[in-house]
Amino acid sequence: MKPSPFLLPRPVGDLLAKLPAYPGSLLFVTALNVALSRQLSPDVTQMLVGKKLRLRVTDAQWAFDFEWRGQRFVATQNTGGADLTISASAYDFVLLARRQEDPDTLFFSRRLAMEGDTELGLLVKNTIDAIELPVLDLERLKPVNVLARMRHRLAHR
Repeated sequence: MKPSPFLLPRPVGDLLAKLPAYPGSLLFVTALNVALSRQLSPDVTQMLVGKKLRLRVTDAQWAFDFEWRGQRFVATQNTGGADLTISASAYDFVLLARRQEDPDTLFFSRRLAMEGDTELGLLVKNTIDAIELPVLDLERLKPVNVLARMRHRLAHR
């Protein structure tokens, strides 16, 4: 895979790799459910049932394992292989979430990789492309901005 223009420094990736994977998967699926679960069509969710999915953040040495159960994504502790693994650097995943880069460009520049079930990979990619997702605004996550929103809400109660 061709490297991303920005990669986490190796010592940071080594440190992050020591963190347990499951809590990260729980946080990831929570965000995924907020962003996607209500927008998925029944035919898509039917095809996801029983499929083990993995999102691998290569430079952080993290892997988030999850699957679709019932009406939502659920974190799993999958020690074996996944039906579909999507891999990229943290920076490239942020670019995708902010809609500053499209998956095809990253894929053909070898910065995004999909391994496993090709049909499932195309289903995931086409579904995400077809859904109107909010753009990830990192400015909103800055502590000063989060605190300002909280103060505003408290003041208007």
